[in-house]
Amino acid sequence: MAFSKIKEYLNTGVGAAGELLIPKLILPILVEEVDKNLLDRSLAKWVMGPSQLASQGGTFNVNLETPDTGNIREVGEGAEIPLDSKEYTTITYTFVKYGMAVRITREMMEDSQFELLQSNIRTAGKRLAENETALVLIALEGANTTVSGGAAITIANLTSAMLNVEGQDFTPTDLIVGTDVLNDLRNIDTFAEANKWGDNTAAARTGTVGMVYGLNVHLFSNQVGTSTTAYVIDRSEAYGIAIKRDITVENVMLPTFDMEGAVITQRLDVQLLRDTAVGRITTS
Repeated sequence: MAFSKIKEYLNTGVGAAGELLIPKLILPILVEEVDKNLLDRSLAKWVMGPSQLASQGGTFNVNLETPDTGNIREVGEGAEIPLDSKEYTTITYTFVKYGMAVRITREMMEDSQFELLQSNIRTAGKRLAENETALVLIALEGANTTVSGGAAITIANLTSAMLNVEGQDFTPTDLIVGTDVLNDLRNIDTFAEANKWGDNTAAARTGTVGMVYGLNVHLFSNQVGTSTTAYVIDRSEAYGIAIKRDITVENVMLPTFDMEGAVITQRLDVQLLRDTAVGRITTS
């Protein structure tokens, strides 16, 4: 039969079979993976960036004043005044490089329905951000005290961890929790009261998932930490982040392989500054 326009062909007696000829539109849109719950850098005592660390080598030292050193003593009349002074310790940051390389053939880029290289670069950036949160959680594992809970976290577990931090003269400011711990908190009737849990307005404004006993509650993803663990911290004293090289993207051309690509890297370290400024809670 003679060729006809699709619309005309579908109006003929064999139109039912011809319906398969209706063109389909495939949207050149990629539905990306959901962003994970990560810890904001504002939780750190400080974040030292590349401009501040430009003169440093592969390590960076922080001097800490040791608490409760330098004692005052009673001195008798005419007696020698005893010598004493403050003591100090040093925390050493060792910069570690993390990264991911992407290589894509020219054919893949020509035939792809979306920007394949840019999509992979964005994913690499997400992975580096997730790695940073994982490093923070590893540092917090060095907490001076641990409260061991049962199958679910209790109010007593939480207040004990707060007491451990307060007992060292720190002020608990934030509660960092895994998904299982957050679920436990939601199921404690006491925290259903607005004045203890907080409301959606506060959560949207601060980026937290609520407030308990004056602590801002921050959730981290199961993919970066242990869902049954929580940490009570004094954000002004707990840990610091030193970044020698922030997330950097370098384009790579491989003409002999007919490929293009990118190298995405970051150099940083996260260290616990005061282990007594962190109270760890574990559940099963």
